[in-house]
Amino acid sequence: MTTETSEPGRAPTTTGQVRRAPRRLVLALTCAATTMAGLDTAVVNVALASIQHDLGAGHGTLQWVVVAYGLLLGGFLLLGGRLADHMGRRRVFLAGLTVFTAASLLAGAAQDAVQLIAARGVQGFGAALIIPAALSLLAVTFAEGPERDRAFGLLGAVGGVTASGGVVLGGLLASGPGWRWSFLVNVPIGVVLIAVVLLFLAPDRCGDRTGRLDVAGATTVTGGLLLAVYAAHHAVEHGWSSVSTLALAGAAVVLLALFVRIEARSDGPLVPAALLRNRSLVAANVTAFLGFCALLSFIFVGSLLMQQVLGYSPWQAGMAWVATTGTIVVAAVAGARLVGRVGVRSLLLVGLGLVAVGALWLARIPADAGFVSDLLPAFLLAGVGFGFCEPAVQLGALSRVAPSDTGLASGLVQTTTEIGGAVGVAAVSTVLVAGVGLDGFHAAFAFVTVLALLGVVTAAVGFARRGPTAPVR
Repeated sequence: MTTETSEPGRAPTTTGQVRRAPRRLVLALTCAATTMAGLDTAVVNVALASIQHDLGAGHGTLQWVVVAYGLLLGGFLLLGGRLADHMGRRRVFLAGLTVFTAASLLAGAAQDAVQLIAARGVQGFGAALIIPAALSLLAVTFAEGPERDRAFGLLGAVGGVTASGGVVLGGLLASGPGWRWSFLVNVPIGVVLIAVVLLFLAPDRCGDRTGRLDVAGATTVTGGLLLAVYAAHHAVEHGWSSVSTLALAGAAVVLLALFVRIEARSDGPLVPAALLRNRSLVAANVTAFLGFCALLSFIFVGSLLMQQVLGYSPWQAGMAWVATTGTIVVAAVAGARLVGRVGVRSLLLVGLGLVAVGALWLARIPADAGFVSDLLPAFLLAGVGFGFCEPAVQLGALSRVAPSDTGLASGLVQTTTEIGGAVGVAAVSTVLVAGVGLDGFHAAFAFVTVLALLGVVTAAVGFARRGPTAPVR
């Protein structure tokens, strides 16, 4: 790998790195793009009632407004990451922004539920190109160490905001200019971001990848992931033990097993075996899966608790998450500074431990709970915990990864994050429905506690206390 002389005030550049744009511009660009893509996961939830009224969609159809986005996002993230490595990070980033912006315009102009669902699916595909390409851009722009830690800390703060802030923004837009602006707001932002990319980001070379993309591997893993995410959503309505759910899950397992077999025989595998020997990357993916199972489950159950038990309006429930959002921002920035001192492992242990305590706190909440005395302590604990986890997981996933594999590594961890969130919400929904009234919510939060504690175990076992930082080849 060739190392080139950097300009004053810039990180050393490597082959395949964007050279012309200042590092702060790259950081701002990636944060803005991932925020736009991340917010669309949650921003539509509060607006569903308005969408149902305006478009006349039934309950069964309505869920697909949410599911279509997450389905294609989770299914294509891994492919998006590898495309960034093969075709160039700038090219894939620009393609993702263009697709996402155009789909947002179509979603905002949709005249029926089918049009809206189709546009949401295309949005998800665009996001699956944006996110790994953005993370890869950031990884090759900032040298491993304090600079990269701070950059990913800020990105982690942004990621934390999107998880809970999307609910707040959705409430504001739905009660103000209308639900269509949950999508149309992306259009001017997307156009500006596309212009910045065209003007300031120089085309990058495609790392050390000269071979062809592993089409068979890409096809099987994408199909398997799509079916896995769909099976999780399907289980919420039809049950985990239903024939249709088991058939979908079985088909996903078959495709993923076929993918493993293809990779073992491929001369140019989609996922090189060296990456699977990277202990930090594997540990980061397993921990991300469990951590985001807990995160999205916590937000999902907490939102239902406030509205169904405590009598909060959608607006009040959305605003209640502001405490968590603000805490995540502060904790993620602080966590990025701490990670260089205490390491990824310790930060994840503390973060997931705090999440477990917060969920356990809500597992005993009374029916007449007050916000300040009963909800706020748990929301703050969860905010600090997830703020610590977000940058730690990203940095752990990219530790000892060669620049030519940063897109794939980013796509892997984002894939496990998305699938973890989908599986977590589906599983906790089953627990919630199995209970009665407040007891069901107590059981659901106890389940979230278990997920967070399992994440603590995987972080403790999977990450070394301190390890070498040289890329694995």
